[in-house]
Amino acid sequence: MKKILSTLFAGLTVLLLQAQELKLNELEYFEKQGVNYLIYSNLFTGGFNDEKNAGIELIHHGVRTAQGGAVRLSSTPEQWDLVPQISNRKIDRMLKTIEASLRYAAYDFDSRIVVTAKGKGIEIAVYLDKPLPKALEGSAGFNLEFLPSQYWNKAYLVDGRYNRFPRYVVGNTLARPNSDKPKQFKGYNTSDDRGSGKFIDPLPLETGRNFLLAPDDPSRMVKISSPDADLALFDGRILAQNGWFVVRSKLPAGKTGKVLSWTVEAHAIDGWIREPNIGFSQVGYLPSQPKVSVIELDKKDQPETTASLYKLGDDGKATKVYSGKIVPWGDYYKYHYVKFDFSSVTEPGIYYIQYGAVKTNNFLIEKNVYDKITEATSDVWIPIHMNHMTVNEGYRIWHGEPFKEGYLQAPPNTDHFDLHRQGPTTDTKYKALELIPGLNTGGFFDAGDFDIETGANIGVVQNFVKTWEYFKPQRDQTFVNQKQRYVDLHRPDGTPDILQYIEHGTLNLLAQAEIIGHMAQTLSNSVLDNYHHLGDAASITDGLTYNPKLGAYEIAADGKSSGVKDDMWAFTSRNPRLDLRAATMFAAASRALKGYNDDLANRALVQSKRLLKEATDLIGNQPQDNAGPGGAANMGTYLQLFIATGEQNYADKFLELLWPALERNVSFTLSTALDAVPYMKEGFIEKLRPYVVKYKAYIDDLEKNNPYGVPIGLANWAGSGDVVNFGTTVCFAHKFFPDIIDSKQLYKAGNYLFGCHPYHNYSLVATLGATRPKNVFYGNNRADFSFIPGNVAPGILFRKPDHFENYDDWPFLWGQNEGTIGGNTAYLIFGEAFRRGVK
Repeated sequence: MKKILSTLFAGLTVLLLQAQELKLNELEYFEKQGVNYLIYSNLFTGGFNDEKNAGIELIHHGVRTAQGGAVRLSSTPEQWDLVPQISNRKIDRMLKTIEASLRYAAYDFDSRIVVTAKGKGIEIAVYLDKPLPKALEGSAGFNLEFLPSQYWNKAYLVDGRYNRFPRYVVGNTLARPNSDKPKQFKGYNTSDDRGSGKFIDPLPLETGRNFLLAPDDPSRMVKISSPDADLALFDGRILAQNGWFVVRSKLPAGKTGKVLSWTVEAHAIDGWIREPNIGFSQVGYLPSQPKVSVIELDKKDQPETTASLYKLGDDGKATKVYSGKIVPWGDYYKYHYVKFDFSSVTEPGIYYIQYGAVKTNNFLIEKNVYDKITEATSDVWIPIHMNHMTVNEGYRIWHGEPFKEGYLQAPPNTDHFDLHRQGPTTDTKYKALELIPGLNTGGFFDAGDFDIETGANIGVVQNFVKTWEYFKPQRDQTFVNQKQRYVDLHRPDGTPDILQYIEHGTLNLLAQAEIIGHMAQTLSNSVLDNYHHLGDAASITDGLTYNPKLGAYEIAADGKSSGVKDDMWAFTSRNPRLDLRAATMFAAASRALKGYNDDLANRALVQSKRLLKEATDLIGNQPQDNAGPGGAANMGTYLQLFIATGEQNYADKFLELLWPALERNVSFTLSTALDAVPYMKEGFIEKLRPYVVKYKAYIDDLEKNNPYGVPIGLANWAGSGDVVNFGTTVCFAHKFFPDIIDSKQLYKAGNYLFGCHPYHNYSLVATLGATRPKNVFYGNNRADFSFIPGNVAPGILFRKPDHFENYDDWPFLWGQNEGTIGGNTAYLIFGEAFRRGVK
């Protein structure tokens, strides 16, 4: 009997050990419950280079806590530092290995990374077929980066020595000349010795062979050791606020073969199961609307059979008022989803949801919950992003007047770090680095930076015009004075704010059209140190035009120029499709501005017609795309010109392009078609009806595609914008075709934005929500781990092959946390359409 029990015990022990070991799953990453190692599932890009979203990544108890595992050329890589191209990735299931080939073409340097599952962890080995290039000796090393917000204030051990991760950046550096840095991206070519870490090398916080991270937090504990190389811990925040903690080993010189190896073991809590994420609208619910919570569960979790709704009484006590069945939806990527429908609860009050041991924060059921969903965006976020103005709020200056010196002509054949390029000529009458007078007026900062992206600003003005023409919002909470170049928040001035926003955007775009002769790609920073500037936009430049005849910091005797190369540049290569979009916008703006600023309105219409003709001619000489001459932009231009002028030839051209475009892609084109409904002749709406039916089928398919019933983006920029545009289209489709698109469809987009989405249940709109909107965003104040009220986050970011995330303790990943002027003004339309449509 003892022998049998012994045998059984031994067998169970083997099974338990096997259960604890990593497996290489069908999605080609290593996993065990609570720990996932992604091995080059997400690759570095050649656009923004190091986006902190690639390489070897660790998802630790549901949170991506480490990334960037690769051979790098710096101990603390910054965003525009060189990244390796991953040219090959191999899976060997028999050996349980994933191998990737990394290449730095600038150095003709190749390496191979082989990652092997071993017991509870992985071995990472670096192989070189040729010795390290001389230029990279002492610079190239293997790095793995850890998310600071998940480790600060936690302990760590190095060869038995105790220490603690700092909450704020600390450490020592060495000064060195810029020329000592390995060849990096062009943004390091600056004119002076001010700026970021071009002239310093961080020193390690610790060095040793055995690291233990966070022994005081089992959910974040990681062991790293190397038998053949020293490990060094660096604080990347010493160079840039978005830096991570970096564990690094330098590659040895003169060696080939297996030159470096680590073992990495992330601790897995026994029996760990991710806590349910109870998705619901933080803003609350109307009494009459559908109320469905989507609950995201670990696939190993056993779903509850019911959930309950509790109401808080006037005495502060909670009373269960409803219990309902949990309805399974199914699996969606990493998690399992169920739904809890409490639509039958209609009594106004303060509620929370209880699912098993988890209860949510409270929310309201009340008839006015949507009344103020756009106010923070329109009253605060948008005016703060007005360029060429001083913006004040109470005792606070958000920024002074930026870029008083204006914009210089970008030199030909210039690549820009934000993916713009000046072509072989300037396409203007201005010479390289010549001042283009008059561009420093109007316009909106693009996002968390301070450039004017022309394409985005075109869309912004159109968003404002659409909001104005449909809804005529009379809200006046912002003082705007163009002569004083001054904005004061929460101070009425007698004019609807949105008209002033239309005017402000049109001023800059019209200046481009009239002065340059066409639309610029962007008005942006000439050097990288200026581009990643945080704080007051007015302090990016010295306000004085660059004078090449002066010394580096010399100011001219007349005080109007200096020798500092900090001026913004205008990238002016002509793009006729951008001109077409501008023609569309100018036509729309001319209508809205009529009676408010007639001179601006008339000039806008003149430029609309001119740009339409010139751009159409230019495009006619280019190869045609599938959408025909001008594509969708041309279609919208003709519509806006018809609305502005009433000339039937524009309507005829619009209709000629519309119907084929709807046949190709109804979900993309329907919004433009719906914009035309109030202005088209009798019969148009009936001809449009079959396409709305087709769009209804698209909506129904979304219910099958994911548990939230909205389009969920899976790219490097999260999908809130898609959800907003979807919601706006649904609202207008319901307005004109209520028999096809019923009112219950209107709530899906709002629910998703306000908290019913994957990963967490925070509202994605800053300050908007019951007790839990998101707290940090990627804005120009991101270094303060703060937000600008009314900001709309890109949202829930997808990491291949199956992980959704949105950090609310780390603002620096723009793909999930950066609000844009385009996205926020699109939300303005949605909010106005939504709150009117549901009443």
